Amino acid sequence: MPTIRTIDPVTRLEGHLKIDVTIDTVNGKQQVTEAKATGTLFRGFEQILAGRDPSDAPHITQRVCGVCPVSHGMAAVMTLDACAKTPAPTNARILRNLVLGSNYIQSHILHFYHLALMDFVEGPDMPPWKPSWGADKRITGAAATKLVGNYVAALDMRRKAHEMGAIFGGRLPHPPTFIPGGITAVPKATSIALFTKYLTELTAFIKNVYIPDVEAVAAAYPDYATVGRGTGNLIAFGVFDQNAAGTTKLFRAGVALGGSGTIRALSVPAITENVTSSWYVGAAQDLPPAQGDTTPVYPKPGAYSWLKAPRYSGAPYEAGPLARMWINGDYRKGISVTDRHRARAAEALKVATAMKAWVSQLQVGQPVFTQYTMPSSASAYGLTEAPRGALGHWATLSGGKISRYQIITPTCWNASPRDLSGKRGPMEQALIGTPISNINEPNEVLRVIHSYDPCLSCAVHVMRPDEDKKLFAVALPHAV
Repeated sequence: MPTIRTIDPVTRLEGHLKIDVTIDTVNGKQQVTEAKATGTLFRGFEQILAGRDPSDAPHITQRVCGVCPVSHGMAAVMTLDACAKTPAPTNARILRNLVLGSNYIQSHILHFYHLALMDFVEGPDMPPWKPSWGADKRITGAAATKLVGNYVAALDMRRKAHEMGAIFGGRLPHPPTFIPGGITAVPKATSIALFTKYLTELTAFIKNVYIPDVEAVAAAYPDYATVGRGTGNLIAFGVFDQNAAGTTKLFRAGVALGGSGTIRALSVPAITENVTSSWYVGAAQDLPPAQGDTTPVYPKPGAYSWLKAPRYSGAPYEAGPLARMWINGDYRKGISVTDRHRARAAEALKVATAMKAWVSQLQVGQPVFTQYTMPSSASAYGLTEAPRGALGHWATLSGGKISRYQIITPTCWNASPRDLSGKRGPMEQALIGTPISNINEPNEVLRVIHSYDPCLSCAVHVMRPDEDKKLFAVALPHAV
């Protein structure tokens, strides 16, 4: 008999995620045969931005998430730079990259040590290691003690990554220095030297601690090199501009179909969103983000998530460090739980190494801002990458104000619900076939979910602790 298990909320991630899995016996072994991922809170930033001055966008969208706000700031200023047809000067381009790179490093360290490691290691009898599920914990004894010690060291490293980014970001999270036309930070010899000092220490931690620890977990769980593949479709928008035009990037844009080594160019018109299984008003069709809307409707027949379903040429695609590294040709071992962790750690080192070169290219006394005139009417988009994957902002300006703003986040790609044709989202598909040793403690499900590093704050938002879920049924328009 199939058994349904609901994990609600899934802990150790940003935001609120619910997972329903059906576990059944296949060829004498228990495994996941069906899965649904539900974003349980509503995000309303698109409505918040309507009617506002365009210059508000970088600051407001950064409040979508406290883990990867820099990426939203970057996407917003890229969108407004495109509206004004104003490229940022060289110093500004580099400074933006350095702040974003700092955010990548802190996020990757955070993910492995503080969000995912507890799925594999039997830690001490104290929070945050307890309470926890004990099923299939293979790392114990001295090996576990070492990893627990590195968990503590990683807290300090993550703090230092934040401090490093704040040198040119003003503060982290939510750096206020990102503005259309450039950045407000001014590089000085002392700030460059301090940034370099932090970067040197963090790079050593990535090389000597983070990457070896990922390999230690991979060695203890060799079977996870074949668990959690999903569709194998990978997408990246490209990130870290290397020239003023943005035509050369540290990580290229592109798509890979079914885990192919053949990388195809990204076609922006192929990006659409579907709301068939989402609590939003809309016809059962795929719409380009620039034409989409974010009007909530609850309840809605057949819907089960506050996440929309982004699709590329009608198919679900996985976003994230593995997708970036695969499309860039830096990692091609496989697509699995283990590969996501390995690719993320290798990417942290690649970004840190690139940052060492970038910081040396800063020119004291050179411009950090290009004067611009924001047009009264315009439409543009900004595509970049958050630590968790492909991020896009689409904006329309009318009468000098924002008339429409749409955001597609990495977790909307990864944790998306079914679309019009019934195709599962990448995370849902990756859970299918996952072996389960104890149906009452399905730790294996958490390992697959956490390998994506989902961030539901980026996907959903807004609740009040003194109001229950009936708020949505009462306050929001109903389906017709």
